[in-house]
Amino acid sequence: MSVKITPDHLSRAAVVYVRQSTISQVMGNLESQRRQYDLAQAAEAAGFKSVTVIDDDLGRSGSGSTQRPGFERLVAMVCSGDVGAVYCIEASRLARNGRDWHHLIDLCALAGALVIDPDSPTIRGMSTTAFFSD
Repeated sequence: MSVKITPDHLSRAAVVYVRQSTISQVMGNLESQRRQYDLAQAAEAAGFKSVTVIDDDLGRSGSGSTQRPGFERLVAMVCSGDVGAVYCIEASRLARNGRDWHHLIDLCALAGALVIDPDSPTIRGMSTTAFFSD
C-alpha cells in the first residue's frame, strides 16, 4: 500500500474515470482504453474493496462544451464523501478546461479523496501517484 493511501481512503470506494474525446479515438485507440480500464485492477491491488468504473463519457470532449454525464456522476460521488480515490490515466482525462479541472480537484481535496495517475511523475510539481491527501 502507498504511504499516501491510508486506511481511511481504502474504507471508501475508488472510482476509475475513463474518457476519450472522439468516437474515432474510441474506435481506433483501443490501447488507451485498455490502459484506462486496467486502473480498476490497480485500485484493487492497492487495497480498495469497492471500485466503480465510470465510462459514460467515451467519445465526449472534456473541453466544457459538451455535456458529460460521467463527469457529473464522478463529481456527485466525490461530494458524497464515499470516494477515497479517483484513478485516471493522464489527469487531463478528467477535464480539458480549467473550470472543471479545478472544481473537481478542489472537491477531492475537501472530501479527502486522492487523485491517482500512476503514469505521471508530477503535475504542477505534485507527485501524482497520490497527489491530494488530507
